[in-house]
Amino acid sequence: MPTHTMGAVRLHEHGGPEVLRYEEVPIPEPGPGEVLVRVHAAGVNPPDWYLRGGLTRMPGEPESTVSLPVIPGTDVSGVVEAVAADVDGFDVGDEVFGLLRFPSFHGSAYAEYVAAPASDLARKPAGIDHVHAAGAPMAGLTAWQFLIDPGHDHPSPFQDARHRPTALDADTTVLVNGAAGGVGHFALQLAKWKGARVVAVASGAHEPFLRDLGADRFIDYTKSRAEELVHDVDLVVDTVGGPGSKRFLRTLKRGGAQFPVLPGDFDEEETAKLGVTVSSAQVRSNGAQLAELGRLLDAGTVRVAIDSTFALADARAAHERAARGHIQGKIVLTVAQ
Repeated sequence: MPTHTMGAVRLHEHGGPEVLRYEEVPIPEPGPGEVLVRVHAAGVNPPDWYLRGGLTRMPGEPESTVSLPVIPGTDVSGVVEAVAADVDGFDVGDEVFGLLRFPSFHGSAYAEYVAAPASDLARKPAGIDHVHAAGAPMAGLTAWQFLIDPGHDHPSPFQDARHRPTALDADTTVLVNGAAGGVGHFALQLAKWKGARVVAVASGAHEPFLRDLGADRFIDYTKSRAEELVHDVDLVVDTVGGPGSKRFLRTLKRGGAQFPVLPGDFDEEETAKLGVTVSSAQVRSNGAQLAELGRLLDAGTVRVAIDSTFALADARAAHERAARGHIQGKIVLTVAQ
């Protein structure tokens, strides 16, 4: 076994990026059903900055289970260092990636080692490096569970009905708002994989990137309003969400659906009148689905775009980058080996 301490990023109080502290902490012990992963890279995701800012209760949880200090982070790619006695399917030395313990704030991924539930992990695609693999789990599984297969029957905390993806094929048109971001660029590519026509909405600087990923039509939201230009789409995936999300309803044909990745502000009477469905899901850790996505990543069918990388000790700078916005793909923390 390695030495008994590791570098990790923790927060001892909530606040801005400056509360992220890199320090020495004990290496965790894998419990039943877990493996110890030596982390090569960790993805940066919105729940990390929500936790840092003071959100300590996941939607749907009755109360907070977070106690400070806490190590943020959910997305890792690395190498199996130790395996609990009851774990089959992974061996020491295997390269793995995963979304850990989501939905919860107990992923503890911003660290040199992490104890990970084996069921949350998949083998890292051989065709991509750890940085790209670490950018995939949360954003990729969010797109997968919204568009392809929820993979679970847990009710969403945001709605009563179970989320059902829309059938995607050559006869469907999908509008992706926020197409250059983490979830957006995966949603675009998964829709293209299924044969759909994709309208990508983002700021103009991202047009070459999104065309390269397969966007059939591009709309620069800084210059025009998608809801005035686009009509009769089958599905809107809005990765931006918020109160403005409902303006996209008028781009849909009757029978169409809008999937707000973040809860929006919708009027049930209006959606009923338009004959459309609004549905949301909450992403959950799922090693089996990640293995399916991993096959697409290995084949190059789906690519992970990396916005920027920062050393683990520079997590503060990574969060400052996230706060500036206009991100193209994923921000990833790297761990020196």
